[in-house]
Amino acid sequence: MQLQNDLLLRAAKGEYTERTPVWLMRQAGRILKEYRATREKAGSFIQLVTNPELAAEVTIQPVDLLGVDAAIIFSDILVIPEAMGLPYVMEEKKGPQFPNTIQSAADIDKLHIAQGEEELGYVAEALRITKRELNGRVPLIGFAGAPFTIFAYMVEGSGSKTFSKAKAMLYREPALAHQLLQKITDSTINYLKMQITAGVDILQLFDSWAGVLSPEAYSEFSLAYISQICDAITEVPVTVFAK
Repeated sequence: MQLQNDLLLRAAKGEYTERTPVWLMRQAGRILKEYRATREKAGSFIQLVTNPELAAEVTIQPVDLLGVDAAIIFSDILVIPEAMGLPYVMEEKKGPQFPNTIQSAADIDKLHIAQGEEELGYVAEALRITKRELNGRVPLIGFAGAPFTIFAYMVEGSGSKTFSKAKAMLYREPALAHQLLQKITDSTINYLKMQITAGVDILQLFDSWAGVLSPEAYSEFSLAYISQICDAITEVPVTVFAK
């Protein structure tokens, strides 16, 4: 399908653009009363994420209301640990919380490598609905959390300013950390390949907690796994956001 507005894709490929393409990190969010109404109808954040029709609805709202140059699928980076066997809950005003965390080799052995649509079919369906409803108006961005950021949540159990538990595993048990990071990476590649099949035009990796690592640790425990993902994804452009 020919896109009516391909500014973002041209920018990602380093091609000429007549202006800078615009999209917002949290396009579907609290700034939009329409989003708040849909979320209330869903009942909770996780119920909204896992409802393909409603997720597609809030993905498209900013395109209609704000005139942005791309849609980004409404989902959450923590669908990956859940698909691997480590569910999370979203607590109001506290953010994501993991009732169980990864602390040992036995914990890692219980996890499986997510295959994509088998565990995350609701995301694929939301993408297909969104792609159909957009009808070529703007590109559709898919995304996942970068492996270190996912690792940080799975070990720490929640957001943190320091991620001291997660960093302790990196330094005290690096082999264990690499084992978990590789499982996350393999799951993420499968997930992103599923998103491509469902119709995304470009992908973004969010390394939200990159800033808690030293340059040397970042190279070993984050960038190496981001590179694996980028090498595996050849069908669409991939961008990386590291906070």
